[in-house]
Amino acid sequence: MTQEWDEEYDVVVVGSGGGALTAALLAARAGLSTVVVEKTSRLGGMSAYSGAALWLPGSQVQERHGVGDSTEAARTYLRALLGDGSADKQDAFLAEAPVLVRELERDPAVEFEFRVFPDYYERPGRVPGGRSFVPVDLDPGELGDLISLVRPPVDRDRTGQGHDESAPLTGGRALIGRLLLAYDRTGHGAVRTGTRMDELVAADGRVTGVAATRGGRRVRIGARRGVLLAAGGFEHDERLRGAHAVPGGAAQSMAPAGTNTGEPIAAAVELGAATDLMHEGWWCPGVTMPDGGPAFVCGFFGGLVVDEHGSRYANESLPYDRFGREMAAAPGRLPSYVVFDDVTGGRLPAVTLPPWGEPAGHLAAGTLVRADSLEELAGLIGVPAAALTATVERFNGFADSGHDEEFDREADEFGHWFGEPVLRPVRKAPYYAAKLVLSDLGTKGGLVTDVSGRVLRADGTPVAGLYAAGNTSASFTGAFYPGPGIPIGTAMVFGALAAKHMIG
Repeated sequence: MTQEWDEEYDVVVVGSGGGALTAALLAARAGLSTVVVEKTSRLGGMSAYSGAALWLPGSQVQERHGVGDSTEAARTYLRALLGDGSADKQDAFLAEAPVLVRELERDPAVEFEFRVFPDYYERPGRVPGGRSFVPVDLDPGELGDLISLVRPPVDRDRTGQGHDESAPLTGGRALIGRLLLAYDRTGHGAVRTGTRMDELVAADGRVTGVAATRGGRRVRIGARRGVLLAAGGFEHDERLRGAHAVPGGAAQSMAPAGTNTGEPIAAAVELGAATDLMHEGWWCPGVTMPDGGPAFVCGFFGGLVVDEHGSRYANESLPYDRFGREMAAAPGRLPSYVVFDDVTGGRLPAVTLPPWGEPAGHLAAGTLVRADSLEELAGLIGVPAAALTATVERFNGFADSGHDEEFDREADEFGHWFGEPVLRPVRKAPYYAAKLVLSDLGTKGGLVTDVSGRVLRADGTPVAGLYAAGNTSASFTGAFYPGPGIPIGTAMVFGALAAKHMIG
């Protein structure tokens, strides 16, 4: 069937995060004409906001930094955590990860370095200090005019500011910048921002392109080899969250404004694609910033967290996804409250993204409350005064002894990564409390795919010409977040496997 297109390429990649740009780079490097289709005006999505830890085990990065990692150690860890149900996807991921890193670092624009960040579970195969790594910081001058395409850091992006071009691109922006630079150098890649894809075009049982809206008009973009959907999940669509009983809410998600409302997933479902894990997400506790947006709490180095009854319910030093799951596990925990004292001068004893900032702004905005006594603080946050006082006194006893008898807060290496001691008493007035909400780094349910990233129907047959990666697809990690960089790492690997399938 002859079809008319406004543009036509070999490969169409919908989305522009780490997984999308990895696939686009590999396809373009192989000589395939490729286009990246992005709904917003900037590239990177949630990847750009992240610290860009990459969980890609057994690679040359770990080897050159002397990290005692291997593919087999990572397999042991994943099997112990996830079981055998997703063994085929685990094995495909583990086989491709070191290959992908080697292929990416062939280009001088892409460079990685190891950085200590522990895995999130004590299981066989865990590597002390972690196994993830990050992109090397990028001088904005290397990007030239391309820098206008990269999403700025979260605090500047939310306030309508661009990049600080006197500072290097770090974390997720360095990842997006480096992949974009390598992609641009291939000479076979195009980028189309402001293009909202919401329809797949098919003929004779095969996906042949996409339809989208750009500048108020409909455009049709043909794909001779295939379409990869790697445009995030649906965390910013409150209706879809409600339909699938996803905890939290769109307003608490860390994803950039205007992104991730699920159109690519819906378009694939219209063609018969199967979905899974639609109730799941990558969770994290979040604190509200004075502008109303959330800040992702990576970890605490002080204070304690209480529910509406004034009681602790979990180890505050759990990795963020695990703590988020504890928040959602029982009534009365949303919201929770971080209670701390004046040892930090009123600054939140936590590492957050974006940085939490000075207490004065939070006090003025009401996102932080202060009191001269625990009883007064309890009244300000609406929890029983006697219960809160007893909880803090009991906690202080644990801090004095160095052992948390309730939750073993000091036991795991993850908590120690944020500073010592892990247990710090809360006794220096005045006292402070900040509201803790359930935030997310994206939903993780989506299209069912095979080991090549091909989108599958409910009967297990592939939708020809259609691929998915990242949060547009259902993660093989299920209800677990194994370690720092698993979301981006798996997106990059399955984006790469999809690209290789299209390359042939």
